[in-house]
Amino acid sequence: PSPRSYQPHGASEEALRYEIEELKQKDLALDQEIAQLLTEGYSLEELEKHISLLHEYNDIKDAGQMLLGKLAVIRGVTTKQLYPEYDLELSD
Repeated sequence: PSPRSYQPHGASEEALRYEIEELKQKDLALDQEIAQLLTEGYSLEELEKHISLLHEYNDIKDAGQMLLGKLAVIRGVTTKQLYPEYDLELSD
């Protein structure tokens, strides 16, 4: 159970209202960002393709990080110590 489930009913409603308002603001900001990109000449299809490629990149990067972590455990070193061996930057 989340900590919110232990809050008094009124406090929980207030927290939910605040969270809903924050989400509405984020939604508005994203809509504005999309509108800006559209005015810069991007198409929705192109934006969706970029988002899809970013998801794929992140999935591949996560898999690589997991493999590096397992290799580090096997070798008894830190993941950071493996980066130079594979010509990786710490910012990768």
